[in-house]
Amino acid sequence: MAPKKLSCLHSLLLPLLTILLPQADTRSFVVDRDHDRFLLDGDPFRYVSGSLHYFRVPRVLWADRLLKMRWSGLNAIQFYVPWNYHEPQPGVYNFNGSRNLIAFLNEAALANLLVILRPGPYICAEWEMGGLPSWLLRKPEIHLRTSDPADNMTKIFTLLRKYEPHGPLVNSEYYTGWLDYWGQNHSTRSVSAITKGLENMLELGASVNTYMFHGGTNFGYWNGADKKGRFLPITTSYDYDAPISEAGDPTPKLFALRNVISKFQEVPLGPLPPPSPKMMLGPLTLHLVGHLLAFLDLLCPHGPINSILPMTFEAVKQDHGFMLYRTYLTHTIFEPTPFWVPNNGVHDRAYVMVDGVFQGVLERNMRDKLFLMGKLGSKLDILLENMGRLSFGSNSSDFKGLLEPPILGHTVLTQWMMFPLKIDNLVKWWFPLQLLKRPHPQAPSGPTFYSKTFPIVGSAGDTFLYLPGWTKGQVWINGFNLGRYWTTRGPQQTLYVPRFLLFPKGALNKITLLELENVPLQPQVQFLDKPILNSTLHGLRIDSLSADTLSASEPMELSGH
Repeated sequence: MAPKKLSCLHSLLLPLLTILLPQADTRSFVVDRDHDRFLLDGDPFRYVSGSLHYFRVPRVLWADRLLKMRWSGLNAIQFYVPWNYHEPQPGVYNFNGSRNLIAFLNEAALANLLVILRPGPYICAEWEMGGLPSWLLRKPEIHLRTSDPADNMTKIFTLLRKYEPHGPLVNSEYYTGWLDYWGQNHSTRSVSAITKGLENMLELGASVNTYMFHGGTNFGYWNGADKKGRFLPITTSYDYDAPISEAGDPTPKLFALRNVISKFQEVPLGPLPPPSPKMMLGPLTLHLVGHLLAFLDLLCPHGPINSILPMTFEAVKQDHGFMLYRTYLTHTIFEPTPFWVPNNGVHDRAYVMVDGVFQGVLERNMRDKLFLMGKLGSKLDILLENMGRLSFGSNSSDFKGLLEPPILGHTVLTQWMMFPLKIDNLVKWWFPLQLLKRPHPQAPSGPTFYSKTFPIVGSAGDTFLYLPGWTKGQVWINGFNLGRYWTTRGPQQTLYVPRFLLFPKGALNKITLLELENVPLQPQVQFLDKPILNSTLHGLRIDSLSADTLSASEPMELSGH
């Protein structure tokens, strides 16, 4: 995120202030530098804005979130346009469904909100690769973000005046909360601190954008990552301790900010829409579907890619998710022998199996060695998980997969087969057919699929999937990828499930889990009516965790919006 900056107007305010009203061609917006203000249609104007990201909110929920922002007293919204969300492959564009940018702009107009549009191409936003498409990395020598150094301004209004003596005062990112990393505590900012700072700026006549006003969710594989001494992937939840919660509910912070705003400009009258109905269900006992390795023919229907040395995700055009690397031992290993990848070459987590038996995990910056045994000809499988590309920093070419050939003892392992896995296709199209009768592992561990069908009794509501005792993996509801869970690492313990994903009474819903490591003795899940976002397990045995990783609170280091 960028500093709490009062940015140069050229770089942040003027990317676009769009007014979506029928009389748009008669409207005007002027920067009146002589009088340190904006003019809207010739009248003095100050915006009080809030950030939300349409790409973190399903389309059916846009109107609800925008209405609540307008009711809060905001007169504008600010958001990014992520390049990778709209051009998933070179020359292939997607502006449909929840990617329909024009539809979102129209919803903002209906809510009587102005729009400050920040189109990129680079956005950070804790989004996968900062919004840059991963296919840029198919050119291995590419250098990203090298022509324009990062903005490191940390001073506020006085520093702005040094560079721009005249013009409106603007704080483009006034933080209402902060993001969460796996393995650290849930971040919060107090209501009193937020309201005091906002009131001080409004008293100075400044225009302010609050980041975030509604955070949303990193569904699927869209979370980004930071690098602060080590690789820090960002959680599925982007709740951000924002005034509107991840589930779209008003919080005490919202009402306090609305009260401050009302001292400086009119706020809409009438009651705020109530919190959405919530639902509890379960516990549900999931059934074993089978080991991931049993479905390779469906997960990679075109077969593997062969290479002497392992290839990265980008080299085989696998943008997100998982890829399986396979080779065979060329001699018998009688004693436990070190297995490792040089130069921190696991990006980002490797789940290692010998003849289908799970051996353990290698993790970027964290766990760098396992001890393996095996016979001549034993099959060595390494499932690589892309945990999200770095979203901040210059030249952050964050290649995924095995970046170096693994070493077993003193032997460099060669002759690899790479299986780019289409797990979402399997879950969405094949599993519902119930045609898959594959052998079940006797003692399921390592990457394994579980599922359960269930009805909704009564009316459906928003809910939060809780996975007690599970380790780490990916979860789908009716084929929709909710995102990653990492119960043993925390702090996030539940996944937000909007009610529109659930089939109503009379139909069966299906939950599918890919558990990557270890399954609880009772493979159960529950749906709760409240989220659990702040439960970091301090008892983790991770030898290379630094002392500050699990600290009670962490200063808000700037990482780059």
